[in-house]
Amino acid sequence: MENLLSEYLPILIFLGVAVGFGLILLLSALVVAVRRPDPEKVSAYECGFNAFDDARMKFDVRFYLVAILFIIFDLEVAFLFPWAVAFGEISMTAFWSMMIFLFVLTAGFAYEWKKGAMEWE
Repeated sequence: MENLLSEYLPILIFLGVAVGFGLILLLSALVVAVRRPDPEKVSAYECGFNAFDDARMKFDVRFYLVAILFIIFDLEVAFLFPWAVAFGEISMTAFWSMMIFLFVLTAGFAYEWKKGAMEWE
């Protein structure tokens, strides 16, 4: 039983430190935060539109282009990092599969750029 407790002790210490640090941050935000509410600060904000407009209004296509751009970069990082970590042990098939994947992402990025998603008015 003592051996079991000694193996789990670092996990319990880490959990205690994490919970304690989280509580300290939450309490310090309550103490340090500036409280000067005005109608603009406490109003609902969603995507740059008023919260209580017509629900059937059309969104600008640039919102969708930015979402696609986020997915492109998010997928690239999510797949590229583990691939880079195991780069020394991968086969040529894995290497060229990733090159094709990066080409597809680059084509998506070029499409976004051509459509003007990088230029916001």
